[in-house]
Amino acid sequence: MDWNYYGNAAAVALLRSHVATGSLRQAYLFSGPGGVGRRTLALRFAQAVNCQNPPQAGAYCGVCRACKLIAEMRHPDLEIVAAEQREGVLRVEQIRELQHHLSLAPYEGHYRIALLLRFEEANLNAQNALLKTLEEPPPKVLILLTAEDSESLLPTIVSRCENVRLRPMATQALAQTLLEKQAAEASLAAQIARLAAGRPGIAIHLLHHPQERQKLYQMITDHLHLLSSSVLDRFALAERFAREMTKAELVPMLESWLSFWRDVILSAYSDQQSLTYADFSEAAAVIAAQVGKEQCLEVLRQLRQTLEYLQGNVNLRLALEVLFLNLPRLPLSQSSMQSALEATQRQ
Repeated sequence: MDWNYYGNAAAVALLRSHVATGSLRQAYLFSGPGGVGRRTLALRFAQAVNCQNPPQAGAYCGVCRACKLIAEMRHPDLEIVAAEQREGVLRVEQIRELQHHLSLAPYEGHYRIALLLRFEEANLNAQNALLKTLEEPPPKVLILLTAEDSESLLPTIVSRCENVRLRPMATQALAQTLLEKQAAEASLAAQIARLAAGRPGIAIHLLHHPQERQKLYQMITDHLHLLSSSVLDRFALAERFAREMTKAELVPMLESWLSFWRDVILSAYSDQQSLTYADFSEAAAVIAAQVGKEQCLEVLRQLRQTLEYLQGNVNLRLALEVLFLNLPRLPLSQSSMQSALEATQRQ
């Protein structure tokens, strides 16, 4: 009944009703933060649309040829279009090739389905090319877009889509889901739900890849070292990061730092129950006492601004130098650093 999908029950119910009543729109835009389940829900929707043996209206069986091939993204009537790499560019040539495929009748299914992933990475020419298809879609074609935010797309594209906005789950609900559906141990489920910020896709990945959890904790430990480093060390680190890391690698690092500074703000208000990195609570409390609330908010602003810069054509080294120099210099206690190191090693 739930399409084996975690969270966003209202969105699932809407899509099920469209399939059950035969009132499909020509295009759907699945928007929301990465890891919330945009691609997963789009594929569930495609399964329900093309299932060969639906157990009931709006459902899919999950075992027929169509359901299995769509889940594997290998169905002959499913066209997948995306930039060649994350943070890359989806080009107009890819849209033109897609338009050729969509002009053909479905091979096996009820509909030929186009799934355009991370469409915020499409350049303006590609978006304009897709707009022509949205204005006059071929028969028996369903277009599914995923994007972080509808505001990153042309308004004329958004207006021609059913916008399915997906939101993260409450951390407690996600922890309970991991406990019941993924057989996670209770304390680990709670920890991962916080680390994933309520995003099921990220939570499941972290659950089954402990090395990724350790990587997140290592990012916080590295950040604490940065806060206690000299100006020269900060320049050197900015140069090394810009040389050795891509934008796609820098974004999760800065997002983890952003989450940690939210913890610092919470510690400043004596809230220890909602910390993302509970194992770093001692360091967060020490920093909160040293810098105060206003400077904490300024650090959050700087981190958000740098993340915005990374979305454009920015000089990575310069952006990192500005950020690192604006971070407060804090002489963290030996016990705080030792606690941070032990937390990282436990992951």
